[in-house]
Amino acid sequence: MSDLEQFRADTRAWLDANCPEEMRQPMKSQSEHCWGGRKWEFQSEAQKVWLERMADKGWTAPQWPKEYGGGGLGPEEAAILDEEMKRINARTPVSNFGFWMLGPALLKFGSEELKREHLPPICRGEIRWCQGYSEPNAGSDLASLQTRAEDKGDHFLVNGQKIWTSYADKADWIFCLVRTDPEATKHNGISFVLFDMESDGVTTRPIELISGESPFCETFFDDVKVDKNQVVGELNRGWDVAKYLLTHERNNIGGEPPGFLKGRALGPLAAEYVGTEHGKLADTALRADIARLEIDQIAFKALVEKIRAEAEAGQGVGAQSAVLKYYGTELNKRRYEVMMDALGAEGLEWDSERTMGGLYAREWLRSKGNSIEGGTSEVMLGIVSKRLLGLPDA
Repeated sequence: MSDLEQFRADTRAWLDANCPEEMRQPMKSQSEHCWGGRKWEFQSEAQKVWLERMADKGWTAPQWPKEYGGGGLGPEEAAILDEEMKRINARTPVSNFGFWMLGPALLKFGSEELKREHLPPICRGEIRWCQGYSEPNAGSDLASLQTRAEDKGDHFLVNGQKIWTSYADKADWIFCLVRTDPEATKHNGISFVLFDMESDGVTTRPIELISGESPFCETFFDDVKVDKNQVVGELNRGWDVAKYLLTHERNNIGGEPPGFLKGRALGPLAAEYVGTEHGKLADTALRADIARLEIDQIAFKALVEKIRAEAEAGQGVGAQSAVLKYYGTELNKRRYEVMMDALGAEGLEWDSERTMGGLYAREWLRSKGNSIEGGTSEVMLGIVSKRLLGLPDA
C-alpha cells in the first residue's frame, strides 16, 4: 500500500469514527453553517463536537502549516481528505473569511508574530473576521478609498466608513484597507490593518436586503486606535495584499453555493413539484434546463480543478480568478432560477410550511447579490478582456 493509499484508509476510518451522524445530513439553510467566533452559538452539540475534533486534527485548515494550527497536508492529501468528506456528506466544520481570505494573505505577507497571533484562533473557530474594503464612494474603484489612519507614534487613529461589510455585526475582528499616506498616488499610500471590532469607536448598522435578511452592514470608525504591529505587509503597500486577497475571495464566491442548494441535485426537488412520467420529469423543458445546468456545472468543476492544480504547481491564479468568479456566480444565479422554475408560484410563498418559511424565495433573491459582491460581473469581464484576452480598451 502506497503512502497515499494508507492516508486514504486512515482518513476514511477516522472520519467514519468521528463525524457525528447529524453532521452528515444536508443543511436546510445557510443558518446551519458554522461560522465560529466569540458570538457564535452552536446549533447543536454535534456541531460543536465536530468542530473540536476537526480542529484538533488541524483539518479545519488542512494545508496550513501545523505550527499555525493547520494540518500540514500536501495537495494530494488535502484532495483525499476532501473526497472522503464528500463520500460521507460530511459538513465543513467551520468556515469564514478568516479561512477564505485573511489566512492566505497572512501566510504570504504577515509577520511571524501576526501569523502566530491570528492563525491558530481561526483554525479553532474562535475568532470570526469581516472585510473592510468597499466604501460609499469606493466600490469597483476600490483604490479611491478615503478611510484614513493617522500616525500617532506607536499606533494609528482610524476614521472613516465602510459599506457592504459582510457580517460586520457578528464578526470579532476586521481586516481593513486604510489610507496611511494621503499624499501618495491612488494605489499607493494604502495599508492593510487588523483590529478588534469591539474597539472603542467602531459602530455597525445592518442593511436589510430584499430577501428580508441583513448579512451586510455599514461600518463606521471614529478615532479607532490600531496598534502599528497589526499592519500586514509593508506600510503603504497594502494594495499588494488587497489584490492577493481578492483572488481568494473571488475563487470562493465562484465556488459551490452555500445554503440550501449546497450539494443538492435539482432533479429530485423538481420531481416533488412537477411530478414524473415513466421515471422522468413530466415537464420536458424543465428537464432539458436541468440537464444543461448540470453539464455546465460539471464543466465548471473541471475548470476549477485545472486552475487549482496549476496554482498548487506554483503557476498562480492571477486574472483567472475573474473567470471563476464571473462564471461561478452566473452559474449559481442560473441554478436558483431553474429551482424557481421547478417550484412555480408556490416557490414565491413567504411563510408557507412547505417552502420552509419562504426559504426558497429568500435564497433565490439572495443569489442576485453574487454577481455584485467581490467585484461585479461587468468588472470581471473587463479583467478577462484586458488581462487574459489582451483586448484594447473600448
